[in-house]
Amino acid sequence: MGKDVTLFRKGDQIFANISIELGCYAEYICLPEDGLLTIKPENMNYDEAAAVPFGALEALAYLRKANIQNGHKVLLCGASGTVGTYAIQIAKYYGAEVTAIGNPTSLEVMKSLGATKVIDYTKEDFTAKSSETFDVIFDIVGKSSYSNIKRMLKENGVYILSNLRISHLLRRKRASMKRIFRAQNEGTKDLIFLKELIEAGKLKSVIDRRYPFEQIVEAHSYVDKGQKTGNVVITFKDDNKA
Repeated sequence: MGKDVTLFRKGDQIFANISIELGCYAEYICLPEDGLLTIKPENMNYDEAAAVPFGALEALAYLRKANIQNGHKVLLCGASGTVGTYAIQIAKYYGAEVTAIGNPTSLEVMKSLGATKVIDYTKEDFTAKSSETFDVIFDIVGKSSYSNIKRMLKENGVYILSNLRISHLLRRKRASMKRIFRAQNEGTKDLIFLKELIEAGKLKSVIDRRYPFEQIVEAHSYVDKGQKTGNVVITFKDDNKA
């Protein structure tokens, strides 16, 4: 603990977003006091809290950018993963009606998180066949194209593509999309907001599997299959003693 630190005390349990960089699996890390960190939610253990920052911050930033409102109809493509499971809950918190598309093993989980309708993507190409329209379409996995999905947007509806690829940029010229944006979270303010939602029982982490650090290769192999529900967490010894 630095001698000039005033926001935290020795022994405080925190959770943080350290960004995507080398060293993310280090057992210990030194963070600046004004970094993206705050006190861990009281009703979460370390595993659950560690899963929050990346997925929940991204979901919150994109849905806020879409100006999600009470009563909006929201379609989430790829709702069974890390970002998607938080996006369902955050959209529900804002009063939206959520349709969630995900893998077949996640349907009950997505329903339990607040989705009004759940779609198994292996059995139904919902975006190709449905006549429904939505205020917000959030493609988390990046497999849709605006030119094909725009018919499902209501007037002034918003299409969010979080996993942007070069092919999307090339297709943009033919799709009359006005803009593509990268949502930016509001730093520690957003992390504190998520903590408050968690402590109020409005948000939780979905953890599919936990792997000890020694099995990190197996953990990555499982994630690469693309069938996880929520998060996969790497644990260290004594992670949840506090």
